[in-house]
Amino acid sequence: MLIMIAITIGLFFAINIGASGAAASMGIAYGSGVVKKRLALMLCGIAVFLGAWLGGGEVVKTIGSGIVPSHTFTVPIALIVLASAALSLFLANIFGIPLSTSEVAVGSVVGAGIVYQSVFVSKLVWIMFFWLLTPFAAFVIAVAASYLLKKVKWMTTSKAVPFLSLLVVIMGLFEAFSAGMNNVANAVGPLVGAKILSTGSGIFWGGLFVAGGALLLGQRVLETNGKKITELRLEEGCVISGTGATIVTVASVFGIPVPLTQITTSSIIGMGFAKHGKSVLKKDIVVQLLTVWIVSPVLSMVLSYTLIQLIIEHNFYPIIAMAGVLISVFGVLSLMKRGKHTIAVHQEVVKD
Repeated sequence: MLIMIAITIGLFFAINIGASGAAASMGIAYGSGVVKKRLALMLCGIAVFLGAWLGGGEVVKTIGSGIVPSHTFTVPIALIVLASAALSLFLANIFGIPLSTSEVAVGSVVGAGIVYQSVFVSKLVWIMFFWLLTPFAAFVIAVAASYLLKKVKWMTTSKAVPFLSLLVVIMGLFEAFSAGMNNVANAVGPLVGAKILSTGSGIFWGGLFVAGGALLLGQRVLETNGKKITELRLEEGCVISGTGATIVTVASVFGIPVPLTQITTSSIIGMGFAKHGKSVLKKDIVVQLLTVWIVSPVLSMVLSYTLIQLIIEHNFYPIIAMAGVLISVFGVLSLMKRGKHTIAVHQEVVKD
């Protein structure tokens, strides 16, 4: 029964990965008006499945045995790890936020490793370094490319539009393929680590359900990345998708789970920054994205750690400590908010 529940949660997680990955791949082609929403999601699903099936093995190994030893993943622990990651991602999809599946998956695995003090710290630090490096690199490349594109006149002519339209779709497919290589492992890695599924069957079924998730739940996140951050021209879309796909494909070959959605979104923000300056960084959607990116791995880690302590170890003391921390944090935030309100009222009184 536990095995069936673990597989079900893993595949549910895979569906949500597809929903989130849709925006990180075909969002550019959709946002620039080249393809309709349904076709964009369909193409995304096909390419993601092929990427998982043909090249997802190395990242599966990292998630299953590279961050914590594979013997950490008993069936109940694999179930809790996947449930924690899936819940974090599902909530993000409900609100239409393109969340990094790599971050929530790694966060959940680390939560289990903390319980049993079995985290490979050097490997984790290396992964986190790439989490910081790759979005920053994508932002810088996008800003540089945007300034360069301003000097290229031929791309604005009508003759270039058919070529650029085809190219932006190809780049989107390349990016979706890279998403399959990197992100499907987040759903099936713990199952493979716990010996519930073989690597081959995990990649196949995970890829299939990721493709289904893109079709069923990808509309809102596709809309967010395609149209809500900044308007994009065709040549800009090619740069963004090509940059993200190349970075993620290289990382996947070396088995490093990286945040594809953050990489793509950072590129989009970079394009907006080059055109509109710092104002694009003040948009509510950008602030919301940055907040979720910071909170998501911590949330999934805390969920995983807490559930394992409660259900597996029957240890309630860490829960009491975390409840105290939460009460303290919310208390400080409340005081800060009240303090700002008091200062604002005082300033109004002084003006009067």
